[in-house]
Amino acid sequence: MAKRKNKTDISDFLTEIIIKGIQKEKGKNIVSLNLKKIHNSVTDYFIICHGNSNIQVQSIAESIEAEVNKAVSLKPWHREGIQNAEWILLDYVDVVVHIFQENTRNFYNIEKVWADAEIIQVEEN
Repeated sequence: MAKRKNKTDISDFLTEIIIKGIQKEKGKNIVSLNLKKIHNSVTDYFIICHGNSNIQVQSIAESIEAEVNKAVSLKPWHREGIQNAEWILLDYVDVVVHIFQENTRNFYNIEKVWADAEIIQVEEN
């Protein structure tokens, strides 16, 4: 009998799928923030990346949604920023994705805000 995946396994698996979607569209400086050990954190992971234009940021978001839907038939619980594509947020509850344009990412500097998280730099293809 197959072992049933627990919540942690699901958020880890979802993180892998999301990163694959980002890499397909050449997202830059991909970072995974593991928030599991932070008391009262809002999610298990933040995945952060940036693109070079509105079109690339939108393409990254679309790629993530397609990959997640294909792998686990899941749509984001909440989406923000699709129209102006300066900062798109895809909320999958256990994993929240932040897709920025580079200047916007540097301004908000989420990695510094959540500096107590385990930060994993994803190597680019």
